[in-house]
Amino acid sequence: MFLVYITLLPFFASLVAALLPRNTRNRESLLSLVTALACFALVLSQTQHILGGGEALVEHYAWIPSLDLAFTFRMDGLSYVFALIVSGMGALISLYARYYLDPADPRARFYAYFLIFMGSMLGLVLSGNVIQMVVFWELTSMASFLLIAYWYHRADARRGARLSLTITATGGFALLASVLMMGYVAGSYDLEVILQSGNLIKYSQYYPVILITFAIGCLTKSAQFPFHFWLPNAMAAPTPVSAYLHSATLVKVGIFALTRFWPILSGTDLWFYVVGGAGIITYAMGAYNALFEKDLKGILAYSTISHLGMICTLLGLNSALAVIVAIFHVLNHATFKASLFMVAGIVDHETGTRDITVLGGLRKFMPITTILAIVATAAMAGVPLLNGFISKEMFFTETLFVDTAPINPYILPVFALFGSIFSVAYSYRMIASVFFGQSTIENLPKQPHEPPKLMLAPIAILVSICVLVGLMPQSTIGAFVETATASVLGENHDVEYSLAIWHGFNLPLLMSVFALVGGVLLALIMNRSLNEHTDITPFTQRLDGRRLYDRLMDAVDAFSYHAVRWTSSERMQVQLLWVVLITITVAALPLVGRYDAPKPTLAEVNWYFLALWIVGCLGAVLAAHHAQYNRFRAIIFLSATGIVVVATFVWLSAPDLALTQLVVEVVTCVLLLLGLRWLPQPKKSTSELDEDPVLALRRRRDLLIAIVAGSGMTLLTYFLTMRPKNTSDIGNVILSKSLPEGHGTNVVNVILVDFRGFDTFGEITVLAIVALAVYALLRRFRPPQEMLQALDPASDELTTDLRRIKEDGKLPKGTMLVPNVIARMLMPITTLIAFYFFFRGHNLPGGGFVGGLIFATGVLTQFIVSGMLWVEDKSRIRPQNWLGFGLVLALSAGVLPMLFGKPFLTAMIWEPALPFFGKIQLSSVLIFDLGVFLVVVGTTTYMLVALAHQSLRYFRKNIYGEAAAEHITPSVTRK
Repeated sequence: MFLVYITLLPFFASLVAALLPRNTRNRESLLSLVTALACFALVLSQTQHILGGGEALVEHYAWIPSLDLAFTFRMDGLSYVFALIVSGMGALISLYARYYLDPADPRARFYAYFLIFMGSMLGLVLSGNVIQMVVFWELTSMASFLLIAYWYHRADARRGARLSLTITATGGFALLASVLMMGYVAGSYDLEVILQSGNLIKYSQYYPVILITFAIGCLTKSAQFPFHFWLPNAMAAPTPVSAYLHSATLVKVGIFALTRFWPILSGTDLWFYVVGGAGIITYAMGAYNALFEKDLKGILAYSTISHLGMICTLLGLNSALAVIVAIFHVLNHATFKASLFMVAGIVDHETGTRDITVLGGLRKFMPITTILAIVATAAMAGVPLLNGFISKEMFFTETLFVDTAPINPYILPVFALFGSIFSVAYSYRMIASVFFGQSTIENLPKQPHEPPKLMLAPIAILVSICVLVGLMPQSTIGAFVETATASVLGENHDVEYSLAIWHGFNLPLLMSVFALVGGVLLALIMNRSLNEHTDITPFTQRLDGRRLYDRLMDAVDAFSYHAVRWTSSERMQVQLLWVVLITITVAALPLVGRYDAPKPTLAEVNWYFLALWIVGCLGAVLAAHHAQYNRFRAIIFLSATGIVVVATFVWLSAPDLALTQLVVEVVTCVLLLLGLRWLPQPKKSTSELDEDPVLALRRRRDLLIAIVAGSGMTLLTYFLTMRPKNTSDIGNVILSKSLPEGHGTNVVNVILVDFRGFDTFGEITVLAIVALAVYALLRRFRPPQEMLQALDPASDELTTDLRRIKEDGKLPKGTMLVPNVIARMLMPITTLIAFYFFFRGHNLPGGGFVGGLIFATGVLTQFIVSGMLWVEDKSRIRPQNWLGFGLVLALSAGVLPMLFGKPFLTAMIWEPALPFFGKIQLSSVLIFDLGVFLVVVGTTTYMLVALAHQSLRYFRKNIYGEAAAEHITPSVTRK
C-alpha cells in the first residue's frame, strides 16, 4: 500500500500544517521538508524493482465496480522519475522557503497549500485510472491557484491566479472529454487497458476529436502557444512557488501526459501538426520574448515557455528517439530552471528588486550566488560540459535528421537555431546585467549580501547535478532515462542512443557553436539599446493571447450581465416560476408517447382515499389563497396537506416514510413560523388584490402553471405505480438484496445508507452547506451577548419584569409562561425517543434522519419554553461542531471498507459475542447513520439560532415597548 501512502501523506501533512499555531517559523517548513523526504524515500525504495526492469506496480481499490470506477495507483518507469522530481524538488523548495518567506507571512497557509499541491502532483503521476488522473489534474490547478494568489492583497497576484485557473481548468475539461472518449473506445478507464488499445483509438472515428481535446488539455497546462500567456502573469506568486510549480512540476504535467499517451496517439500527421507545431512556435517565440524582459522572473517565465516548447516539439516529431531526448531534457530543465528561480528569489530578497536595468555588479557582494547563477544559466544556454548542452545538441540532431515529410525539412532546424540563439542571448544578458558591470548599490532598496547558507544549499545541490550530468551523463542519469523510456516505448524497443559528451564534428555541433557565438553577439548588440529603452515591446507580445482572453472575458461578463438582467428578479416568485417552467418542459419531453397506462374504472376507485386527498388538495388551495395576505394561515393549511401526505404513506403501508414526513412537518412548521418575521408584510388586502388587473392576471397565470405542474406529477406517479410488475425491476432487485447484502429488513433505510449511500452523503453535504449559508446570511442580526442575557426568560431580571407586567395586565395576548424545570424534563425524554428510533432504523421504521429530527424537535421545544440563551449558550449543542463531525463520520463509514479492499460505502458486519447479551450484529452503516443524525441536528439547530436572532426584536418590542426594540442593532462583526 505504499503508493497510496505516497499520495495521501502530503494531504495529511497539509491538514497538520494548517492547524499549527502561528509564529512557528520552523515547524511548518520542517513538517513540509520531512513529508517531502518521506515521499522521496518511499519512491526511492522501489528503485531496484523499477530500474531492474520489473513490471509496473499497481494498487487497486474498488469504488463502484459496476461502473468500472476504482482508485488505482500505478508506478512504472515514467511515473517513478516524475515522482522523484516532485518529491525531491519539494524537499529542496521547503528548505528554501523557510528563509525566503517573511516572518509576518502566514506560513501555515503557505505550507498547507504547498503540500496539497505536492499530493495532487504525486496522485496525478501515480494514477492508474484516467478519470482519477483528471481529478488530480484539476486539483493541481486549484492548488496552484491558491499558491499564486498567496499574497492576495496584491492585485497582480489575484489577477494572475484567476488567469491561470481559467486557462488550466478549461484545459482540464477538454482533457476529461478526451479520456472519456478514450475509455469509451477502449472499453475501460483503466490506464493499462487504454495503453494497450493504441490501434483501436488511432483508427477510431473519434481519433481527431480525442487528439485535439487531449492536446488542448496538455498545451494549456504546459503554457504552450496559443495558451502560453498565463505563465508570465503567474510570476506574482512567491518565488518558491515559481521555482516549484513553474519550472519543475505544474508546467511539466502537460509534458507528462503527452509522454504517457504518446504510444497510442502519436504517429499521425495530425499529431505532428498540433503538438509539434505548437511546440516549435512556442520555443522560438518564448526565447524571443525573454530577450526583451527586464524582470528576472519574467525572463525565466518566457525561458520556461521556450524550453517546454522544445520538449513539445520533440514529442510531436513522431520519433522514438525524440521521446528519449524529451525525457532527458525534462530532467535537465528541472535542475537548472528551478535553481535559477531560486537565484532570482535571493536577488529580490537581498536587494529588494528584480529589475535587471537597476541591478548590477552584485558579484562583489554575493560571490557564491554569482557562481551558482553563472553555472545554472550556462546549463540553460547549452554551454558544453553542462547537462543542457547535451540535450540541446540531441534536439538539433532530431530536427535535422528526423522524417518531417509533412513539411519542408529546413523549417524545424531554422526555428530550432533561431530559438537557441535567443536563448543564449537572454541568458548572457541576464547574468551580465545582474552580476557584472558597474555597481548600482546606491540605487537599490536594500544593501545586498549573501543569504544564509541553508538558503543556498538547494541551489548548490541542483547546480552540482547540472555539472555531474554534463560531465558523466550515462553514469549519472542514464539509468533513469532508460527506465522512463522503456515504460513509454516498451521494454524491447530497439532505439539506439548515446548520452555522451562528444559525438564528433557534425552539423548539430556546428549549430550549437553558432548558437553560442550568435547569442552572445546578439546580446552585446542589443543590451545597451534594451537598457536605455526599457519600453520596447516585441511584436510577438502585441499579438499575445492575453488580449484575446481579456476581450473574451469582457464578452462573458457582458453576456452574464444581460442574461441575469433578463432572467433574474429580486422577487423569489419570478425565480421559482422559471424553475417550475423549465422543470415541466424537461420532464414532459421524454414522456410524450412513452407510457400507455390502463385507465381506471369507477369500481376501482377507493372513495375513502379520494376523500382524503380532497382534503389534502383543499389544504393546498387554501394555503395558496392565504399566502397573499395571511402567511400564518398559509403555513397551517400547508401543514394540513402535509398531514394528508403522512396519512397516504400509512395507507400505502410505508410507515418509515410516514414517520419521516410527520417529523419533518413539525420541524419545518416551527422554522417557517420563526421565519415569518423576516418576510415583508403584505401590502394589499384581498379586495385590493382582486381589483388590481395585473395582480389578478398574474394569479391566474400562476394557478394555470400550478395545475399543469401538479397534474404532471400526478400522471407521472400514476404511470409509475401502474406499470406491469416485472421481476427485474429495480424495486424487486432491492427487495431481494436488502437482507442478504444490506443486512437490514427496513428496505427504505438500507437504500439510503447502503444502495444509495453515496447520494445520501451528497445530500447531507448539501444540507450542511445550506445551514452554513443561512447562518452566514442572518448572523449580522445577532444581538450582543448582554442583550441575550437580558432577554433570557430564565434570568431573574426578565422574570421579575414579566411578573410585574402580568400583574399590571399589560402582558400581550397569547403569552404563556411555562416553568423551566418542567419544560426541560422533556429533553431527556425526547433524546431517549430519538435514539430509540435511531438504533432500530436498519430493521424497523426509523433511522438517523428520523432520529435527528426527533432530537431537533426537543431542541425546538427548549427554545420555545426556555429562550434562546439556553439553546445557544447554556446548551452543549454547538451546531457547527455537529455538522463537521457528522460529515467526517459519514465519510469515515465510506472509507473504512476501502481499507479492507471493498468498495466505497460497502456495509461491513461485525458479530461480537458479549457477556449476558450473546452475539450482536454491528454494521458500518451505523456509523454512517450516526453521521446523518448529527448533520440533521446541527442543521436544524443552526437554522433555529439564525432565525431566532431576528425574533428578539419582536419579543422586546411586545414586552418592553417600541423604544426598547431599538437597542437591538445588527452586529456585523460579531463572531
